[in-house]
Amino acid sequence: MFTSKRSVATLISAMAALLAPLLTVPAADAAQTLAQVQARVRQLEEEATTAAEGAQEAKVKLSSLNGQLQGIQAKAAVQSQSVAALSKSLNAIAVEQFKTGGLSQSLELLFSLEAITRKKSVELRKFQAAKQRLTATSLTVSDKLELVKATQKKLAAQSARATAKLAEAESLLAKLKKEDRERLARLAQEEEDADQASSLAAAKKAGAVSGRAGKALQFALKQIGDKYVFGADGMTYWDCSGLTMRAFQTAGVSLPHSSRAQFNYGKSVKRSNLAPGDLVFFGRPISHVGIYLGGGKMVHAPRSGSRVKVASASNLGRKPFVGARRL
Repeated sequence: MFTSKRSVATLISAMAALLAPLLTVPAADAAQTLAQVQARVRQLEEEATTAAEGAQEAKVKLSSLNGQLQGIQAKAAVQSQSVAALSKSLNAIAVEQFKTGGLSQSLELLFSLEAITRKKSVELRKFQAAKQRLTATSLTVSDKLELVKATQKKLAAQSARATAKLAEAESLLAKLKKEDRERLARLAQEEEDADQASSLAAAKKAGAVSGRAGKALQFALKQIGDKYVFGADGMTYWDCSGLTMRAFQTAGVSLPHSSRAQFNYGKSVKRSNLAPGDLVFFGRPISHVGIYLGGGKMVHAPRSGSRVKVASASNLGRKPFVGARRL
């Protein structure tokens, strides 16, 4: 039996209607995909920033260890000279004993403490004590060298991780269509511009703060709009701990270039007692720091791809608030 042309056309139309949802991607789904890419890129940038702060901590620790190592090595050199001088003194005593008492007495001097006079016994005890100190110091040098090597390894690993995270973000963006990349870039720029406008407004409204906290806070506020760069500490580019370090340096306070290390300075402050100028810390382990502005806000250098701004001082994305310090 033959089917009419009208029946065939009707059948084709019905099949097309059924397959259409499977062959097309709704605009809302495409927008969702871009949003997911944007969120993933932001996450990678934050993870890169966390790794970069880990590298800064390792760098600070490495500098301290190298300083300690140099001091211990210098101590070992002095102790080595002391051992050499005492050894020379004992040799002189042995020679003198040989000249006055003959070879048998010289051998007796070298191998039996009973044959050495009180004065010579004192010299020998000094020599033995000096050798023990030198041995202990040499072991300390060896331990410090191992710590230096381990810290150097950590520094390299954290730096590589930060670079890899940014590379992953760039690779993710490169897979998008040109128009989608441009759209995301435009949205990011608009977000940063809006943040800067609100940050400048917040800075103008900020009340006067006295003392070094006020000086540090005013310095940080003047950097609003500057770009975030790993390991940067001014005067155009900053990372989070580089900004806080320089800010408090202007107030006469010396801080290390590491958020985790800065947490060991000053006195602890409860969240309920925060005051403008306090340092606020985020992340477990600590990987971010900002300066409290008041009203639940802080000024900080957030992450790669962003700029110095005023933002909420509550939890920072995946990084929870972990404490505050007053300098």
